[in-house]
Amino acid sequence: MFPVEIENAFGVARVEAKPERIVSLSFIGHDFLLALGIQPYALRKWYGSDPYGVWVWGHDALGDAQPIVMQGEIDIERIALLAPDLITAQWSGITEREYDLLSRIAPTLGPAPGYGNWGTPWQDMLLRLGQATGRGEEAAAVVRSIEARFAEVRSRHPEWQGASATMSWAGALAAYTDEDLRGQFLEALGFEVPDQLSYLPGGNAYFKPLPVEDISSIDLDVLVWLDPGGTAGGVLDMPLRNTMRAHREGREVYAGPLLSAALSHSSPLSLEYALDELVPLLERAMDGDPATVVPSMFEAGLLPMGN
Repeated sequence: MFPVEIENAFGVARVEAKPERIVSLSFIGHDFLLALGIQPYALRKWYGSDPYGVWVWGHDALGDAQPIVMQGEIDIERIALLAPDLITAQWSGITEREYDLLSRIAPTLGPAPGYGNWGTPWQDMLLRLGQATGRGEEAAAVVRSIEARFAEVRSRHPEWQGASATMSWAGALAAYTDEDLRGQFLEALGFEVPDQLSYLPGGNAYFKPLPVEDISSIDLDVLVWLDPGGTAGGVLDMPLRNTMRAHREGREVYAGPLLSAALSHSSPLSLEYALDELVPLLERAMDGDPATVVPSMFEAGLLPMGN
């Protein structure tokens, strides 16, 4: 099983023996470790109120472990003092220089080739991590289980296949493309994230700001509003929202802070939660009846007048 060599965007990680002291620099990487039954020695907290940055779907897997918590920019010197035997950084935004420095400390699992820093599919991230930690069979089993669940949802909803959809940020007018994990989630359900989003100016390959005077690119068969802050203010203040077909026909879905976090992590643990919560909302939004209330929209105060 060991040693193993895993190709990264910036080089090759050679892991000589099963790692025991793992430092996770990926903003969502601790979820992937926990899904394999591995508790990280140290992790990089993304956001949220949990002291370890582990959301509710990961609490059982974390158990009583108390990993060292890092936040903000990558601190090479601090990581060196932790003396890790594996560094995971697949969804971390590291530069090639940071990768080179980290690789001098320990084998470093960087982003997969060809996807950029934020586009590696969750399946690939888990399988690569399984390879690096000697848990390849466990990783493959988790992937099969979750993919089977997506397939079951697709089979129940042929009307979703090929329908246009996107996830947009409620805090500032912007949308996620099909290269982002959130766009990939929708496509795994059978929806299509329009290619036109990728060609909008500004932003990056994964996330595109939208001009307030033209929101036609997100006026699709279904529109999911992500709202990590839980205020819904950006949606309420959108001047052209009333002109949107998706708005008039009741095909918007609001994802509050917890569901937004689950979709944004798109980890083997959070995907189960996201499917539990989002699928029933999509079913109501996509039933073809504008009078059908999407509960999350009602709770957020975002329903059209008259509903």
